[in-house]
Amino acid sequence: MTTPLVLGAMMFGTTVDEDTSFALLDRFVERGGEWIDTADCYAFWASADGRGGHSEQVLGRWLAARPGVRVRIATKLGAEPLEPGSWPDRREGLSPRAVQAAFAGSLDRLGLDRVDLLWLHQEDRSVPIEQTVEALAALPADRVGVSNFPAWLTERGRAHALSLGARPFDALQLNGSYLRPRPGTLPPGVVHRFGVLSDEQSDYAAEHGLEVWAYTPLLSGAYDNPAKPIPDVYDHPGNTLRLAALDAVSVETGATRGQVVLAWLVSRGVRPMLGGSKLHQLDAALDAMDLKLTEEQIRRLDAADHFEWASPYAAAPGTPHWARKTSTR
Repeated sequence: MTTPLVLGAMMFGTTVDEDTSFALLDRFVERGGEWIDTADCYAFWASADGRGGHSEQVLGRWLAARPGVRVRIATKLGAEPLEPGSWPDRREGLSPRAVQAAFAGSLDRLGLDRVDLLWLHQEDRSVPIEQTVEALAALPADRVGVSNFPAWLTERGRAHALSLGARPFDALQLNGSYLRPRPGTLPPGVVHRFGVLSDEQSDYAAEHGLEVWAYTPLLSGAYDNPAKPIPDVYDHPGNTLRLAALDAVSVETGATRGQVVLAWLVSRGVRPMLGGSKLHQLDAALDAMDLKLTEEQIRRLDAADHFEWASPYAAAPGTPHWARKTSTR
């Protein structure tokens, strides 16, 4: 039985050495792992040469050493710096020429002739999305998705693909967790203004049948590691209530906060992505895939930060909405 968890390979070949990377990949497959996510730009900021490609190279060597292994590979393009130190001002972008060249490089490093899912890593408004979509239609990828895109641009690209008779974007990859950042802020590590999963994007995905993948779902360990405080962007009254609900369900299930978060995401049809570097972190996340929250627990987690309640000053039927007295807290 496969797991909905995705193994993120971002730091493989840089801060995560090859032996550890292989051990994580082997454990993931042993425990029913299916999807592995990487990108052509991983991890340029941590590499000695200032360039990406190291993660894909490690995955390519692992795949070559495991003939017959059954996994699905997803990679991303569009964010690799053109020269070391030039990101974000100069990156490969999403022109047809850049897309074709970047994808050819990914296939070469991975040692594959096609991938299961190709992501556009971030939007590029210097290029009409229609041109990008037309270039994608000719590439050997079973599926195409978008990461850190606004919903309107996703829809525009999907509409053009359908007009061509090509397969449209069918997946979204965004930052997503149980706690919500304050409006107008971005969590650490999110550099794209449309990089956080919103209610609109969730609704759009549900309406059109798109998969949603959530990166950094565990806030880099902050839910359970006292040495890693929850980032300030999550400090607001709504999250105080959410943490209380999360703690209560954690006690009831005997699971950690992080495991409850992962189980809650899965209950909403979201694929959580784990980027851990230790086997025990991977095992804990995979264990969470077996955690089944009750409908009542999910309801409490969903509604924890809903402030409205029935007002004692309820208006008579027919009263205009602007004349009604409401109470919030």
